Amino acid sequence: MNLAVQLAPTHPRGLWLKNPVTTAAGTFGYGTEYSQVFDIQRLGAIVCKSTTLEPREGNPQPRLKETPAGLLNSIGLQNIGVEALIKEKAPIWASWQVPVIVSIAGEHIEDYANLASRLEGVAGVGGIEVNIGCPNIAAGGMEFGTDAQAAAAVTKAVRSTTSLPVIVKLSPNVTNIVKIALAVEEAGAHAICLINTLRGMAIDVTTHKPSLGSISGGLSGPAIKPVALYMVYQVASKVNITIIGCGGVSSAEDALEFIMAGASAVQVGTAQLAHPRALLDVLEGIEQFMRKEGIRELSELIGVARG
Repeated sequence: MNLAVQLAPTHPRGLWLKNPVTTAAGTFGYGTEYSQVFDIQRLGAIVCKSTTLEPREGNPQPRLKETPAGLLNSIGLQNIGVEALIKEKAPIWASWQVPVIVSIAGEHIEDYANLASRLEGVAGVGGIEVNIGCPNIAAGGMEFGTDAQAAAAVTKAVRSTTSLPVIVKLSPNVTNIVKIALAVEEAGAHAICLINTLRGMAIDVTTHKPSLGSISGGLSGPAIKPVALYMVYQVASKVNITIIGCGGVSSAEDALEFIMAGASAVQVGTAQLAHPRALLDVLEGIEQFMRKEGIRELSELIGVARG
């Protein structure tokens, strides 16, 4: 069977994955944390936690709150900063077979461009995922990903400063996801990831206060899968670039749904926080399905649900 995926067919070098199972940013650290738990080289790719120009301590506690079939998180982009990433993590990644994609985040368009520039030519960095679910300080705190012009501007800024494949992770907190997807495609994105977390909150009825220290957070897990799946289905018929499905993938069946909706790869996040082997279970389940159905090429399954 051939499970290989080309994530960036429009990029001069491309970004080949040996299979479609990848990690979701913010749920797998820098990959090094899990290297002693299972063979991470079996994965298609690793997306590290979102990286900013300077180190960040993150949001006040509490940062996590379980919800029915989901998880609210408000980590606040806690990370070591791009310079430490280049010095401490990239040399390790350079010795790996599995490609590492660096998620980047900022408060200004210039932040994204600067981050992409600093990662240019760094051994061990195979691509960039642009997290546009961040507050645009210049626009009063509105997420970059909720406005087509802002999303396109960030994409263009990153493309202008890097020769790496560029993936843009879209926010679901919009009224027209197709409009945003088309904007970042036109701005030069090589691939799109759908979706980032949905905004939500919880209240502790005992303390009469919000359960999260920052009041609201991002909802992930099985609860958001139907939303993510529909957005992939919508966008897949409108764009010509590759789509990565993300949101509630916890089994091979979930992953296959995203692939049949039009995704070429999937990201697993919340599921592996509870079950560290979830990524391999998803991969092995896809292999078993293809073997049982007599399918030799993963490409035969991409978008089949769209007719």
